[in-house]
Amino acid sequence: MAVTLNPYLHFNEGKAEEALHFYASIFDGKAVINRYGDSPEAMEHTDSKFRDLVMHGDIQTDDIRLMVSDSGPMGDVTAGSNFSISLSGSAEDEAKLTGYFEKLSEGGNVLVPLSKAGWGDTFGMLNDKYGIGWLVNIAGNPAA
Repeated sequence: MAVTLNPYLHFNEGKAEEALHFYASIFDGKAVINRYGDSPEAMEHTDSKFRDLVMHGDIQTDDIRLMVSDSGPMGDVTAGSNFSISLSGSAEDEAKLTGYFEKLSEGGNVLVPLSKAGWGDTFGMLNDKYGIGWLVNIAGNPAA
């Protein structure tokens, strides 16, 4: 599997699901939704009022991938800066993705260290030195 780079949009007020279905209709894709309440690990650290909000939504077609989430426990976002860039790949891409994470974090701020996530992958979040949000996900990686 190759490393993929795609936009990740963040919404306030529970708008992620609505937006996901809107974009799915445009790009002829299937919307897949995981809610905060679907993850016992997320709910362990999250107020129950966020239970039904979208923790991760995904549209994937042959040539387009778009991800969305409700800001929920991360706080409100501002329209125009409510996005991150996602880098994802398989365990085969671990060294490359870990290197990207480390280099992007230089002079920036690591929000979630690259580590084992509740869904079984290795995941990390950071803002680079220019304030751009990055998400790195290594699928099926048992490390960290």
